[in-house]
Amino acid sequence: MADALTLATIESFVGRELGVSQWVRMDQQRIDAFAECTGDRQWIHVDVERAAREGPFGGTIAHGFLTLSIIGPAQLDVWIAPAGIGTAVHYGLDKVRFLAPVPAGRNVRTRIKLAAVEAKGSGRTLVTTENVVEIEGHDKPALIATALAMIMP
Repeated sequence: MADALTLATIESFVGRELGVSQWVRMDQQRIDAFAECTGDRQWIHVDVERAAREGPFGGTIAHGFLTLSIIGPAQLDVWIAPAGIGTAVHYGLDKVRFLAPVPAGRNVRTRIKLAAVEAKGSGRTLVTTENVVEIEGHDKPALIATALAMIMP
């Protein structure tokens, strides 16, 4: 039986998939709330009628940064909380590529692979993950992102 993922065993998981998040619905209500919070009210996201009439995707699409934002909660659910890690903070992104739009009303989820673990001193550990945000029913992912989290005592 394989070891459970904990701070003590995390290095043995490098190169392995840690898990897949639950599906998240990118409905128009979520898209509109994101637009309101960020001020990004580009019509391709919030004007349902115009997007259907004039847009290249047949309707509204989720903001790229809204789609990117699901990575944080996915990491918490997939590996941070299950590993019993008390404090982990976003440390940055090394690479993000938006590969396909997410049509309003579609479900997305995050597939997470552990790429690297690096001790940073004072009990801190830098964890790098490769994240693929999948769109339900689509072959091409919405995005791929290399994310960093600092685990602290």
